[in-house]
Amino acid sequence: MWIDFSNVATGNINSHSSRGLGYNSSMKTNLPSGNANLETFLPRIAALSLLVVLLLLALTGCKNQTPVTASLNPVGDYTLVSIDGKNVPCNLTHEGAAMIVKSGSFTINADGTCRSFTTFAVPPHPDVHREVKATYTQNGAALTMRWQGAGLTQGQINGNEFTMNNEGMLFSYRK
Repeated sequence: MWIDFSNVATGNINSHSSRGLGYNSSMKTNLPSGNANLETFLPRIAALSLLVVLLLLALTGCKNQTPVTASLNPVGDYTLVSIDGKNVPCNLTHEGAAMIVKSGSFTINADGTCRSFTTFAVPPHPDVHREVKATYTQNGAALTMRWQGAGLTQGQINGNEFTMNNEGMLFSYRK
């Protein structure tokens, strides 16, 4: 059964009294005008839209920016390819001394140890071969090396490349 209230502006619905319960169940009902529905639901629509926007912003902020994958496995032998953007062999000045870096390698072992081997010369002296050993810890793509008899150095793995900032110079190695 369908009741059409479209022509009724104000009326009484269920307006009989109930003597046994002691209350009058008369209820006045004002039927809304056409614009009242939009005015009633507009705050709800706005609140729901704001909630959707906030959820979308929260979800975009929850993306994992650096997924840990097999490509972050640092273990292997790397060859020194550049220092501060200069291809090896190259001329450098370090702590006031002019030198020629002739070659280098970096080995990262699975047991948490690593070693750096560099060949350089300070003219007119002969070549110097320097090996230094360290232990390392890995956090994602970042490696922290603790050198024997020296301090800490930070490094980064990016695919087959390993970079390390050593005393303000950027060493770049490649597998």
